[in-house]
Parts: sequence; C-alpha cells; structure tokens
Amino acid sequence: MTAIFKKELWSYFGNWSAWLIIAAFSLIGTLFLFFFENDSNIFDIGTASLQSYFVLVPWLLMFIIPAISMKTIAEEQQSGTLNWLFSQPVKISEIILGKFFAVWFVGILCLLPSVIYLYTVYVLGVPAGNIDLGATFGSYFGLIILTAAFSAVGILASSLSQNQIMAYLLGVFMCFILYFGIEQLASYKLLGGTDYILSNLGFYKHFLAFTRGLIDTRDIFYFVFIIGICLVLAKIFVEKKK
Repeated sequence: MTAIFKKELWSYFGNWSAWLIIAAFSLIGTLFLFFFENDSNIFDIGTASLQSYFVLVPWLLMFIIPAISMKTIAEEQQSGTLNWLFSQPVKISEIILGKFFAVWFVGILCLLPSVIYLYTVYVLGVPAGNIDLGATFGSYFGLIILTAAFSAVGILASSLSQNQIMAYLLGVFMCFILYFGIEQLASYKLLGGTDYILSNLGFYKHFLAFTRGLIDTRDIFYFVFIIGICLVLAKIFVEKKK
C-alpha cells in the first residue's frame, strides 16, 4: 500500500498537476472570500469568522476531488497498466487504499493555504483574536473527513468508469447527490416523517454539525461507514476487471 501511495503522489506532483490544483483551489477561495462581491466575502459580512469559507469549500471539493481521483483506476485500465498491477505481489485492497490515501492527502494539502485566511481574520478581528476557535477547528476537522468521503466516492467512480472523463463526471454527480441532492430532496418534505431519515443519509447534515464546533462520534462513524462502503465497492468492481 505504501508503494502504491508513493507512486500516486509522484504521478500527481511529478507532472505539476497537484500543484496546479492546489493553486487553483487557493486562488478561487481567495477571490470569493476577499475580492468578489458575494455572500462569502468576509469584508461584506463584517464578522471575524471563516464560516463563509466552510460553506464554500465543500462546493469546490465537489469538483476538485473527482478531478484528482478520476485517474486512479480509470487511467490504469485505459493505459493497460491495471493488468500489470494485478500481476504484482500486491492485494487489490492495498491498491485501493494506497490510491485513496494519495487522493485524500492531496485534498488535505488544498486546505493548508487557508491557514493564511485564519491568520488574517484572527488579526483583523476587533479586538484581535475575536474569533470562535472552537467552531473554526471543528469545521476544519469536518472538512478533512468530508475530503476523505469525497475521495472514497471519487475512487468508486473511477473504478466504475472506462475512461477518465466518465470517471470525473460520475464522481462530480455522486458527490453532488450525496452532499446536496439528498438534503434538498428531504427539504421538500414529500415523505412525511421519513424526511428526517433521508436527510441523515446525506453528507450535508453531518458536516453541518462540525461547522458548529460539535464533534459527535455519530457523525464521525457515519463518514467512516460511507468511506468503508465506497472502498469495499471499489475493490469489488476492480476485482471484476481481472
């Protein structure tokens, strides 16, 4: 698994793709938070808080993570190197986990430049340091685990697809449905009492708890369960490619 992890990281950072993704992610976040006139602009809100950032980032990750993960399995199959991996003394579960951790690692690196935003808001607060650090750090924890969930979904989408374009489109669609689609469907209250159960099936409600500074073991277990399900399904679909 470690060898697969290192191989994936080299493929991301060796051809500058990871650097470009991180730079684009940071640039878009900076523009929305400090320059564009929108509901996420910190200066327009007038509050020493990064909550607008934590609302924006899941939507960026929804498109960025599938772009990182689309090549994990689909490219291996398209180029014929997947059969070579099968012939090596490595388990399919190790292949899946190595690729998953590589995608997750790059996703976390996308979040690191936001430390500059945190320092800026911390300094600009009146008085300086007037920021809810509990909610902020809880939100960061939520973003890290949400990135892991998106990464697992992206790996599953890549294992289902024959090429990278289909893997990307399927990954974006699945992430959108799990994060926003289920929550919106539940908000219409078409199913009576089962709407509450439906809303708990999506990512949004569980991530929202983290943004309030509440780190609940039930929310952590939910994301771990979803990640496990996606990776197990990815393993099954990759085994069928043998």
